[in-house]
Amino acid sequence: MKAVVQSTALTGAALVALYTALMSGADGITKFIAGQFEAPQLYAISGLIVVALSLLADRHPGQRRGLKTTCPRAMALRAGATVLAVVGFFYAFRLLPFADVFLFVGLIPIFAGLMSGPILGERVRPSAWAALCAAFVGVLCLFPSGWSGVQAGHLWALSACLLGTFSMVMARYIGRYETNALAQVFYPNLAIALVMGAVLPFVWKPMGLGDLAWIAGYAGLLFLARWVLVIALGRLEAYVVTPLMNLQFAWMVLIGAAFFGEYPSAGTYLGVAIVVGSGLYLLWDQYTPESARKPIWSARGRFRTDP
Repeated sequence: MKAVVQSTALTGAALVALYTALMSGADGITKFIAGQFEAPQLYAISGLIVVALSLLADRHPGQRRGLKTTCPRAMALRAGATVLAVVGFFYAFRLLPFADVFLFVGLIPIFAGLMSGPILGERVRPSAWAALCAAFVGVLCLFPSGWSGVQAGHLWALSACLLGTFSMVMARYIGRYETNALAQVFYPNLAIALVMGAVLPFVWKPMGLGDLAWIAGYAGLLFLARWVLVIALGRLEAYVVTPLMNLQFAWMVLIGAAFFGEYPSAGTYLGVAIVVGSGLYLLWDQYTPESARKPIWSARGRFRTDP
């Protein structure tokens, strides 16, 4: 039994590593597009592409589960949070250096820890809270001159990570009651396509074939990334999955330097070191003998929607 649990955890970790590579590529395209077009132009088109890919994947002989969900209200919450999160990330990438956004991504474990108790009933030990708070200290390294250095881009990034975490936690919640990961890709992207499509006529700018190719590439990477993440969240606790996403920083530094001529400051590296250290501690904490202790959250405090 122990070997099975460890194998499942390792598979989940590998899937999260793959997710970081796919998502960093999609984020790089987002930053490129954000310099030329508005958010609805990227997300309306890419959302439709992901919806089409989901429908095609559902027709595969090995899939064919349909796109029904047993948790419609939870799925609606996840979809709404996803729509707001992608808009936040779009403007964060437009206004901030690429790697600086990662410092806010580092806050996701803190948000996941806060949400996992009341929503999922998953325990977060006191020692883990210390590591989660250390990640916040790492983010403060981004502001050597104090809070006066906070800009609109930082607020966009903060709100995007908060909403994105809620969407991820809801994915794990839904995953407890159904195994159809494809539905969790389909509905959030359908919501993105519908909402952004309604705004698109007001911000549309002519696009060349090259721009459409970039958006298609973004949609393909996003489709794979979100599908992989939903599967990973079914194998690891939410607050363990999110620290593993710190691998994304390496990809973001490489992409930022290679394509945007951006090089992180010393404060960014220091902050990332603190964030990554706290994430590694959380992963280690998952494998300690004490991890078998009874959850400290009461079942009565768990979030309830559909089941």
